Amino acid sequence: MSTAILTLQTTPLRQDAQVIALVGLAHAASHFGHLLLPPLFPVFMTEFGLSFSQLGALMSVFFVVSGLGQASSGFVVDKLGARPLLFAALALFVLASVLASMVTGYSGLLAVAALAGLANATFHPVDFTILNQRVSAPRLGHAFSTHGLTGNLGWAAAPVFFATVTALSHWRMAYLAAAGLYVAVLALLFINRDKLSTQVATRHPGAPVEHSMAFMKLPVVWWCFAFFLLSTMTLAVVQSFSVSILKVLYGVSFESATLTLTAYMLCGALGMFVGGFVAAHSRHSDWVVAICMAAAALLLALCASGWFGAGLTMTVLAATGFAIGVGGPSRDMMIKRATPKGATGRVYGLVYSGLDTGFAISPLIFGAFMDRGWYAATLLGAALVLLLSVVAALGVGQRSA
Repeated sequence: MSTAILTLQTTPLRQDAQVIALVGLAHAASHFGHLLLPPLFPVFMTEFGLSFSQLGALMSVFFVVSGLGQASSGFVVDKLGARPLLFAALALFVLASVLASMVTGYSGLLAVAALAGLANATFHPVDFTILNQRVSAPRLGHAFSTHGLTGNLGWAAAPVFFATVTALSHWRMAYLAAAGLYVAVLALLFINRDKLSTQVATRHPGAPVEHSMAFMKLPVVWWCFAFFLLSTMTLAVVQSFSVSILKVLYGVSFESATLTLTAYMLCGALGMFVGGFVAAHSRHSDWVVAICMAAAALLLALCASGWFGAGLTMTVLAATGFAIGVGGPSRDMMIKRATPKGATGRVYGLVYSGLDTGFAISPLIFGAFMDRGWYAATLLGAALVLLLSVVAALGVGQRSA
């Protein structure tokens, strides 16, 4: 049976739901891994005497490795299938967590960042290949919604997980607990491995041979890449520096600032849920994305303005996550419509490497802002970059019509 038939065939709801849930769990695990290090940045600053720029460089290493791996892993997914790479990625996260529990300085943290980045590299090509092949077309909007929602839940869980285990025991024990968590996820997915199999790209005899890199000539692919790069630069600021910004500008406690970051992620998850219904009924995904990103940019600029007190600023920052979340499923539909047939893994790998590139660049730029004490300017800069992503989203829509 061809990939096209797999995509269009309407399967039973139970079967679709199982696939969506398993892929969602894997996506949550990958996003949890994005925050393997940032929640404990204040601990590392105290214990190892690190600067904001050094901490930002850790995330740059993570996402440079992830981005390079993601752009190339899409080709492997198209040739070997998604499932083997998924299991390998989770095993690497186990190793990264164990290594993190044993680090004694900055060089050890750099090694953890690189290993975790390699683990993260395959998830988007893997996830979207499985969803596009195994979930019936009428339910793809909701599948993308769940995929984004679970990713946000993974982000939301990480700060609470590491803060709680560290408070109850020690930060090294928190990383051993994270390793155990990844082992459990890997075991569950392995038990249900039959639901995660995919077919590889095949060429029919006599069919014209198209070069595997031909899709890179399409302008719409690079507009998609630009959108992910720009929108992710803003997210990287929130993830890496919002806790420190709230502490310095408003004097809130570490626990309250961390809970605000968690609230941002949870609001993003709620937005993803709402956005699934929007994506399922909208024919103009690009405009949905553009409106949501513009609204989020405005809210983030208000947080930078200093007009609000601590409580209202934290509330508005959380609401920013909701606005971005609503646009998430439409974003994935926008990418699907721009993807040539038979190139799902390669296109998603390249496009989502824009996400890694944004995560790699942003901490370096805004980490320098933070070291100079430009805390409000860091938030304002993140808002301006997010506004630029609106232009990219509309550019994708114009070239996908």
